[in-house]
Amino acid sequence: MYAGFSSRFASMIMDSIILLPVLFLILYLNGLSINMYFYTIIPNLLIGIWYNIYLPKKYGGTPGKLIAGIKIIKINGKPIGWKEAILRHSVLFILTIFSVIVMIISLLKANETVFNSLGWLKQTEYLMSLAAIPFMVHAWTSNIWIYSEFFVLLTNKRKRAVHDFIAGTVIVRKVYIDKINEVMYSEKNDNTLD
Repeated sequence: MYAGFSSRFASMIMDSIILLPVLFLILYLNGLSINMYFYTIIPNLLIGIWYNIYLPKKYGGTPGKLIAGIKIIKINGKPIGWKEAILRHSVLFILTIFSVIVMIISLLKANETVFNSLGWLKQTEYLMSLAAIPFMVHAWTSNIWIYSEFFVLLTNKRKRAVHDFIAGTVIVRKVYIDKINEVMYSEKNDNTLD
């Protein structure tokens, strides 16, 4: 009934594939000049909010989750609301804001002539070298978050990740949604009869 590691990982892969065109467009624009990074920050954040908060609230999951046949619900079996959608994405959003701040620090230190003379990969390396310690801190905190998510997901019966505990959610296979609602509704009715 609960979505485990393999179905969640498959949904992440599908979400990545769906977002690849946007990623390539942003990478292309950012490679044009240092100033383009500043122009893509807000659209990038808005796309992340739309994809990871709005779509799960509206449809019960990202497109990748829905294609994989899994859905996010509250612990009580009801659909998630704004609160749960925001809480689920909160840590990742904070890490994203931290990475934006680190990138802005690098961009403000960067030399436009040097930046424009480099290829795409070298441009990224150059920007990372301008704020090496903050980039390293971001990498470490992101890795700690990701590995803790996997560890918690693999070590509890309901296969909940840390962000599920934060938001009070669980991810289930869509085929069980009606049965979950039926059981939750009957339990509620049984309790009112007592």
